[in-house]
Amino acid sequence: MRTAGTERHPASGGAGIVTTCGRRIAVRRLRLATADRPISRIALDVGPDRGGEPGTWAALTAGEARDLADLLLRHAGLAERGAEPAGPAREAAP
Repeated sequence: MRTAGTERHPASGGAGIVTTCGRRIAVRRLRLATADRPISRIALDVGPDRGGEPGTWAALTAGEARDLADLLLRHAGLAERGAEPAGPAREAAP
């Protein structure tokens, strides 16, 4: 079984990890040149799983990427401490 780790992708300038369940998650800068102004996004690419289920991707603005990073860091801290996230309680299923 593969273990989680960090990979570098020098050709694209991006970085990624391989999760313990075998998915490769890559992060890259996406730049679209337009006539009036360039558009920059952060591309998050979640590859297929070991069973071949397709992955997905998202193009985030810089602010969205920062918000996602903040959420990931907060939830990682909660997971390490075994705590529940702050916020409204989940409703029980009927």
